[in-house]
Amino acid sequence: MYESIRPLLFRLDPETAHRLTLGMLKWAGDLPGTRDLLRVMFDAQDERLRVRAFGLDFKNPIGLAAGYDKDAVAVNGLAALGFGHIEVGTITRLPQSGNEKPRVWRVPEANALINRMGFPNDGVAQLRFSKQELKFSDVRLGINIGKGKNTPLENAADDYVELLRAVHARADYIAINISSPNTRDLRALQTREWIEPLLKQIADARDALSPRVPMLVKIAPDLSDDEIDGIVKAARDANFDGIIATNTTVSRAGAPAYARQWDGGLSGAPLRARSTQVIRHIAAQTRGEFPIIGVGGIQDAASALEKLRAGATLLQIFTGLIYRGPRLIREINEALLRENSPRANWALNPA
Repeated sequence: MYESIRPLLFRLDPETAHRLTLGMLKWAGDLPGTRDLLRVMFDAQDERLRVRAFGLDFKNPIGLAAGYDKDAVAVNGLAALGFGHIEVGTITRLPQSGNEKPRVWRVPEANALINRMGFPNDGVAQLRFSKQELKFSDVRLGINIGKGKNTPLENAADDYVELLRAVHARADYIAINISSPNTRDLRALQTREWIEPLLKQIADARDALSPRVPMLVKIAPDLSDDEIDGIVKAARDANFDGIIATNTTVSRAGAPAYARQWDGGLSGAPLRARSTQVIRHIAAQTRGEFPIIGVGGIQDAASALEKLRAGATLLQIFTGLIYRGPRLIREINEALLRENSPRANWALNPA
């Protein structure tokens, strides 16, 4: 079905196509019959796929990365496609329109996208959706939060703490985005100067809330091993619950030459090897004791299994969904079921 409509969608501007698709998924999620039909078509629904990470049970390891449904308008429709978790956002404290258009480009020769969105969203006060509203109670909801465009670095912690307090009761877990290349100076928060006090202040605020919500840090792929180690150490010292590896890259390696004309983060197949390398490094350094959500370049079952075997506990897709459609989710889950011993091969924390 998706193969037949994708050429039509790809004739449209990427943002227009995305709004149209998100609107269709919202409509589908609002209708019980359509939700059930989508679930029959795409949801593997097998107990052997269950996995446990940062204190939560997930029905399968495949999730949707942040950025697809920024304001949580189509979560139920997306959940019907068979995801084990949906991460919405990035949400900021105040509404912001993001960077000037155009700001999304397809790179079809490389199964890739480039975006410089800049966290466009309606602001946390307009975020109405919560985990209690999921029609499928076995799908987990993550909320990704980020510093506002106009918030200076010295006040970044205030943004994250206020956002945490606003959304903690609505989320199964919260992702701290300090790695988007599209908000000026945001990636500086990954440096040793900023990361330790930032994460400690956020963690202190989380520990004062009830119920306790797991928190993860989303990192960039464009870091040295030493920089990655510094972030992981800061996260563990602050009692964070895991890492999301990785965000988009400013590198254009693996993309055709014309892709260099656009600023922003590259996602999709060219990111596959580097994100897997980062996952493998973190897993080795932490001896598999710090859960990792692996994201970047997952376009088929082989690239998904690669990340799980490198040490990821859970996975997220985004660009692969745009190029392959929802059948990708079932394809990966069915590949996991075909493994001789799925839990022994890929589950860090089996349920």
